[in-house]
Amino acid sequence: MPRGASLTRVKRVLVLGSTGSIGTQALEVIEGSPDLELAGLSANTDREQLLEQARRFGLDRVALAAADTADGDGIEVLGGAEGLIQLVVESGCDLVLNGLVGSAGLGPTIAALGEGIDLALANKESLVVGGELVMALAEATGAQIIPVDSEHSALYQLVNAEERPGSIDRLVLTASGGPFRGRTDLSGVTVDEALAHPTWNMGGKITVDSATLMNKGLEVIEAHHLFGVSYDHIDVVVHPQSIVHSLIDLNDGATLAHLGHPDMRVPISYALHHPERADVPVERLDLATVGSLTFEPPDPATFACLRLAYDAGRAGGTAPCVLNAANEVAVHHFLEGQLAFDAIPRVIEQTLEAMPAQPVGHFSDLYRADEQARELARSVTA
Repeated sequence: MPRGASLTRVKRVLVLGSTGSIGTQALEVIEGSPDLELAGLSANTDREQLLEQARRFGLDRVALAAADTADGDGIEVLGGAEGLIQLVVESGCDLVLNGLVGSAGLGPTIAALGEGIDLALANKESLVVGGELVMALAEATGAQIIPVDSEHSALYQLVNAEERPGSIDRLVLTASGGPFRGRTDLSGVTVDEALAHPTWNMGGKITVDSATLMNKGLEVIEAHHLFGVSYDHIDVVVHPQSIVHSLIDLNDGATLAHLGHPDMRVPISYALHHPERADVPVERLDLATVGSLTFEPPDPATFACLRLAYDAGRAGGTAPCVLNAANEVAVHHFLEGQLAFDAIPRVIEQTLEAMPAQPVGHFSDLYRADEQARELARSVTA
């Protein structure tokens, strides 16, 4: 078959968070693939870029999380959380790419899975906050969840290639270590320093989470739900080159790894084309040129957010939701210059202590816990 020829019918993709790092790269992948068609777009607040993207792809309807519904040049703009859900339900898409940041991504995740629409998930908070309920909803409707994070995409491919039940002993997530790897004193860290990630180009919130290692803690919770593996069998290793994206240990002593240069177009393309693979114009890995790969254990004493994430995950119930809400508040205050970098874990820990884990029976329990945790975290940062 000629290179680039279509193997399957065209898949219609709805991209949520289209103006962010994941969203813009997803549009690049869609634009270069004959097997993909854009079904719709949403953004948080960047109205002008969203409308420009819509014009570029010939769309007549978009959604803006900010409640600004004034139409733009004949393009209908749905506003707020309700508009976002309406876009998901009415787009006629085959796949939703959820590239939203933070717990705001949970509602669209529920809407997509509730409609039986497959989900390419870059919004890890959907599983951190919703966890068991989100996975149960996917199982009930038969919708697939295909992770987009590079580490979880790697694990998804490794785990699914290992067909024998019970053969996987351990999942290992790699972490770059962020800009402060090796430091034991994080006092006085500036916003610019925290945003200077050595490997990945990401938005502000995710970049700060990487600097505190909270991003890796959230990924541990996400992996627990995606793969049904206990926290005692999920490890993190610091790997500054970001070439090995994840590993699995097998019961016979073998370890399998997923490698490649750090480029988010690869896991995005995998999720959008799944179960097929498509050509991606990225640099091919040459280990001789790379020369060496190094690994070291994380430092949970200095980077307490990783420890707090494990603790919240093991506590279960509302604890991961509280962890995430408190972290979002603390990171926002840090980015606004209202909180010291090394105070972020303190805010989270005090909020968790004030809100012991409660059982979760419905998504409404999570929304209440989220709201209460945010109020408490704000009072701690005041």
